[in-house]
Amino acid sequence: MADHNTSSAQASDQNYWSANLRIIFISLIIWAVVSFGFGILLRPMLAGITIGGTDLGFWFAQQGSILVFLALIFNYAWRMNKLDREYGVDEG
Repeated sequence: MADHNTSSAQASDQNYWSANLRIIFISLIIWAVVSFGFGILLRPMLAGITIGGTDLGFWFAQQGSILVFLALIFNYAWRMNKLDREYGVDEG
C-alpha cells in the first residue's frame, strides 16, 4: 500500500512541476516576443503606428516590455497560487 501512495505522490509532484514549468515557459516566450520581437525585430514595421507622440516599436522597447513584464509577474503569481491550491501545497 505504501508503494502505491509513494507512486501517487510522485506522479502528483511530477504533474505539479510540469504545470509550473509550462507556466514559466509560456511567460518567457511572451516576454521574449514582446521585448525582443516587438521592441527590436519588428520595430521598423511598427514605426508607422503612433502612440503618445512616438512610434509603437519605440514604445514597446521603452514602456511596453516593462508593462508586459509586470503583467507576467502578477499573472505568474496568480496562476501559481491557483496551482498550489489545486495540488494542496498552498500556504493558507
